Amino acid sequence: MKIKAVVTAGTGGPDVLKLSDVELAWPRATSDVLVEIRVAALNPADVFFRQLGGYLSGPEPFVLGHDGMGVVREVGSAVTLVKPGDRVSFCNGGIGGTMGTYAEAAVVPEWQLAKIPDAVDDVTAAALPLVAITCWESLYERADVKPGEYVLVHGGAGGTGHVAVQLAALRGARVAATVSSPEKALIVTALGAERTIDYRQTDFADEALAWSGGINVAFDNAGAAVMQRTYRAMAPFGRVVTLMGVAPDDADLNAYNLNLTLHNVMMLTPMWKGLTDRLRAQAEIVGRALQLVADGKLKIRLSECFALADAGKAHAFLEGGKAIGKVTLRVRD
Repeated sequence: MKIKAVVTAGTGGPDVLKLSDVELAWPRATSDVLVEIRVAALNPADVFFRQLGGYLSGPEPFVLGHDGMGVVREVGSAVTLVKPGDRVSFCNGGIGGTMGTYAEAAVVPEWQLAKIPDAVDDVTAAALPLVAITCWESLYERADVKPGEYVLVHGGAGGTGHVAVQLAALRGARVAATVSSPEKALIVTALGAERTIDYRQTDFADEALAWSGGINVAFDNAGAAVMQRTYRAMAPFGRVVTLMGVAPDDADLNAYNLNLTLHNVMMLTPMWKGLTDRLRAQAEIVGRALQLVADGKLKIRLSECFALADAGKAHAFLEGGKAIGKVTLRVRD
């Protein structure tokens, strides 16, 4: 079947993204579902793949986008979990191989879909999957945050950080978040942060250490230099989860001397490596997070929503660093 999709025509800047007619193979496996996409969401990983290429190669055109929501249109003969007309949310594709969500439709295994509660709107449902999976795996599964622990979240107003703040607070943790402006400080305070630290005005490690006496769990999405500075704010036997790759120890060997546990978290690994059990578990996380949204316990902050044909403009906006929350693409009403 023919659909419209934003194809990545080579690697480079936002201008390599072109709206094109592509062929989407349907039907496929008996457990697959044809989803008519309404909204897709951008993630920083999309910029990485646009600039450097995908993890996987295949005969299909390279279409970016991991996150999406839409309506089930057709199902394979073995599908039992969803039916035509269901609104669903998912994280699938966008790393090469299987086409991503910058498209009018997607073919997704039924066990990677989460039904959307009626109380959750389309844009929120599209923006949620990757950030919810990332923060859930980081804070709940890897760091195992406990009530009363001190948690430091870097970039607390960002697309990932604002979800991490809320999930840590929902566990009963005491949360501090780094921010870059008074406006962002107000945002993360409203989401449950007890302390905000403007890293442009003060040494965040000194302030976090003075506040907590030692951070139990740190959530790093800022990179090696920030992670190294974080080590000296940690409590003995603290846990650091990073989305950016583990940094070497600092000059004072704080990571070593404090017995810190360091976790790499890269939630695309199950898709990249075809780890079906992990993909099923991630879809369950999406379902649980959607219910938290429906119950008013989790908020997904939304930034600009662009038309599908303006995916290049959306990438430029995301790279410009002005987004507070998630950037999305409206595929159809």
